[in-house]
Amino acid sequence: VQLMESGGGLVQAGGSLRLSCTVSGYTFSSRHMYWFRQAPGKEREFVAQILTTGGDTKYADFAKGRFTISRDNTMNMVYLQMNGLKPDDTAVYYCNGHTLYLATPESADFRFWGQGTQVTVSS
Repeated sequence: VQLMESGGGLVQAGGSLRLSCTVSGYTFSSRHMYWFRQAPGKEREFVAQILTTGGDTKYADFAKGRFTISRDNTMNMVYLQMNGLKPDDTAVYYCNGHTLYLATPESADFRFWGQGTQVTVSS
């Protein structure tokens, strides 16, 4: 399994970034896809979820109204559009996939992780 995140960078508060994740090693269209993030000194936390068909999404409270998760099953890609970024959004962002629908997604639900992509938001 390979998970490769990209699109991070340094942005000013209020700015936007679009993260991308390409997946190989399993049937992408059969996985519900997730974004997590981990800030320095903190646990990895759930950000967003999108089901296999892309028709249903769920967000952490801090992401609602600012972040949008989407996927392209023809390209094995999942995206996270982040608008209105805040310094508190500074973290390494990771994508992952799971065959099960996770009502309360947690980092421990996943065995493998990619390198992540660093997002830094300056004030």
